[in-house]
This record gives sequence, structure tokens and C-alpha cells, in this order.
Amino acid sequence: MTLQPCLVHTDSRLPFLDRALDPEQVARHLRARVGGAAGTAQVVVRAIRTLRYKPGRRCLVEYELEVTSRPGAPPELVTLLGKIRRRGADASTFRLLQTLRCRGFGGDSPDGIAVPEPVAIVPELGLWLQRKVAGTPATARLLEPGGAALARRLAEAAHKLHGAAVPATRRHSMADELRVLHRCLDALAEQRAEWAPRLERVLRACDRVGAVTPAQRPSGIHRDFYPDHALLDGTRLHLLDFDLYCEGDPALDIGNCIGHITEQSVRVCGDPGALADRESAMEVRFVELAGEAARPAVRAYALLTLARHLFISAQLEERRPFTATLLELCEERLGSVARAGA
Repeated sequence: MTLQPCLVHTDSRLPFLDRALDPEQVARHLRARVGGAAGTAQVVVRAIRTLRYKPGRRCLVEYELEVTSRPGAPPELVTLLGKIRRRGADASTFRLLQTLRCRGFGGDSPDGIAVPEPVAIVPELGLWLQRKVAGTPATARLLEPGGAALARRLAEAAHKLHGAAVPATRRHSMADELRVLHRCLDALAEQRAEWAPRLERVLRACDRVGAVTPAQRPSGIHRDFYPDHALLDGTRLHLLDFDLYCEGDPALDIGNCIGHITEQSVRVCGDPGALADRESAMEVRFVELAGEAARPAVRAYALLTLARHLFISAQLEERRPFTATLLELCEERLGSVARAGA
């Protein structure tokens, strides 16, 4: 058995973590939940790998298992992803994936757009499990020839999600989006005092954008929809990470994704317009599906997302060299919007 806890051993604020990294406890609890009738499967833990860890908050763990569902049957190699939270297992996201798979997002969906299979909730370990899916993040594939076609497909996937009509327990409005942005840029202004006046002007401009953006009919939205949360495996496209799923403006998902692509253009290509054809393809396809009235909101949320990336960029060492460029880009684009509306 390989245990690779990525220097994670214990966390007093994440009380389930040590148990979820204990192969004996994992095997005991999964025996009753994975394969065969309850309690009859044989489960051997071959490897445990921590993939992402936020101290005191959550941890993403990969479990490599050997499962024998009944005596005499050959063992099956199964790889599961487990999400551990401080507050305990996230049953609502587990149920959301179950519902989505029943509403056209299953592994055999004719359009190839799916979500991973939810497998089990394990309250004793504070986690829920889904089957790991193969594929390459769309972030990298957008850079390849055919990236515009992929951008259109991402728009189609988001629109399909919005039409699934799965009820949400939370709501996210434009006011909420601006509140998040203020919190991020206020924190950045404290870190980079020399930028404080410029960041204040960016915030005021973003507030004006939000104030004049017409609200669209709300639906269930991903709220963290961007290329890293879509995996491509041949013709299949899996949507991932529904932790922020809520009711909101469908244009937010597309604007958020476009804002991420612009940031990627700056950081990876050194040119904010390098992937403009991908951004345009995504906007055009979504407007074709959702209606022309969605276009202003898509563009507004793209601007707000780009502004939020100022804070994200400044927190990550590998992205800090690009933060000043992003600030200039935000000023330029928000200034253009202001001049157009004058």
C-alpha cells in the first residue's frame, strides 16, 4: 500500500482528515459501500494520495482500491476521489450529481456531456466519493488548434446545466458578486498600498458595470465554471467541482469562463488577445442558445472576473509577475466601457 499524504498528517481543524488517510479505516468503511451487497465486498487500499489541501477547510484525496465484489470473482481496480470537509461530508453535492446524472448527464449521455459518478457518502470519515474520470483539462486544450470549437462546446455544456432545472439551496446575485470582488480588492489594496487608488477606481467602475447590467432569469448555475473544471476524454466532456452550485444568472458561468481565458492569455501567451477567438466563440454560442438578452450580462461578468483575478494573481507566486499587467488591462477595459456608455 502506498500512502502519499503530501506532508498532511493531522489537522486539528479538520478532524476527519487523519481517519480518511488511514488505510485500515478507509477499507473498513468502504467495504459496506463499494461493490456487492452491503458488507460483502472485499476492499484492499492500494494507494492514498492527497491532491489538494486547504488547512482547516478541506482536502481532496485519491483512493486506489482493489475491490472484489463476491467470493471467486476477479478483483476490480477502482479509483475514487474523496472530498473531505471540516463541516463533514457534503451530502448536497453528492445528491446534486445523482440528480444531474438522472437528467442527461450520465456516462452514456448522447451529447457526451456528463458529470462523474457519485459512489458513496462516508459520514464517519467526513467525506463523499465519486469515481475518477479520465481526461485532460480544457485549459490546456483551448491552446491547441480547434480551441474555438472547444469553447463552443463549453458554452453548450453550461447551457445544458442551466436547463437541467435542479433546485439549489443557495442564491448568488450581482450584489453578491460585487461583494466578493470588494472583499478581494480591498484585501489586495492592503497588501499593495501603492495600488490602492487604482484599485479603488477599478472597484467604482465595476460597481457601475454591475448597476447597469440587466438581470437574467435565474437558474441553477455552476458558479465556478472555467476550463480547469471540464475534462476532455475523447469525445466526452465531464464537468467537475460543483461545490458552489447555486441559483443565479446563467451568464455568470460564461462570463466567469471568459474572464479565466483572458487571464490565461496574459499569463501563458503574453497577449490578452491571444485567445480572443475562443472567447468570442464561447459568447456567440451561448447567446445563440440563451438569447441575445444574455450578451450584456456575459460581458459584465467577464469584466468582474478579470478584476477578481487581480487578487488571485497576487496570492500565487508563479502569477505575481503578471498582476501589474492584469491591472492595466482591467483599467483599459473598464475605461472603454465607461467611454462607450458616456
